[in-house]
Amino acid sequence: MKLLRPLKKKLFTPVTIMLIPHSSRGSLNFKMPFAILSMLAIFGLVGFIYTISLTYHAVDYFVMKHKYTALINQFQTMHSTISSLKESELEFKRLFSLGSKKQVLEAAKYGNNDGSVDVEELKRQISESMASVSDIRGYLAREQNVYRSTPKGWPVDGKITSVFGNRKHPQNGQEQFHSGIDISVPTGTSVKTTADGIVSFAGWSGGNGNVVVIEHGNGFSTVYAHNSALLVSAGKTVKQGVQIASSGSTGNSTGPHVHYEVWKNGQQVNPATFSGERNDSKPKVATPG
Repeated sequence: MKLLRPLKKKLFTPVTIMLIPHSSRGSLNFKMPFAILSMLAIFGLVGFIYTISLTYHAVDYFVMKHKYTALINQFQTMHSTISSLKESELEFKRLFSLGSKKQVLEAAKYGNNDGSVDVEELKRQISESMASVSDIRGYLAREQNVYRSTPKGWPVDGKITSVFGNRKHPQNGQEQFHSGIDISVPTGTSVKTTADGIVSFAGWSGGNGNVVVIEHGNGFSTVYAHNSALLVSAGKTVKQGVQIASSGSTGNSTGPHVHYEVWKNGQQVNPATFSGERNDSKPKVATPG
């Protein structure tokens, strides 16, 4: 007990705290035991440390929240991209299961070893896959444009009375080069375009009578001559199978028929080369007698 008395005396010894203001007012004095002052100092230090700890955790929380938001955005982007890839994959499977180039073109619509996801690697792979999909789509679009601009079949359903190449002219009997194919049909028969395109000429052209010329792109043009009536004008956009004229015998003609030509890069080519892609119009070559 004698040993504790000095300590007890020291703990309960009053300590004076003096506050001296800058004004003319007198100083303020506070007296409290040394033990209470020590406890207040300890509580203040603990409170300061606790406040610093809360501040650190709050900053860490906001940093983690920012990273989490960024990851959510990345995964949403990848989810959307992967969904697009799956749709493209299904579309390509559907197209290539059709079995022929014609059907395909007609149907075309324009992690780490620790178990975590390597986001950057996944994004790189997705980017490469999307580039491949874009290349395939571009290829299909180009092939589809070529397909649509290539003449197919015949403008009318009738008998071929004169083929492409050298022949005896039906009026003067002289051997001449025939730059198209003549298809015999009654006057007024519907003349239809054989590919998508734009009308570049529709009017009278001397011995050819009423003529329609259509530009199809990729170097292709088609000509339809000796019509009795024209149903389109220059600048009009037309689709394959649309009526553009009525057949007749205008110009230098021996009877009602359609003179049909196909041009490739400004040169006449044999229209029969492009006759096998359509089944609804199959003119036959007329036989003598």
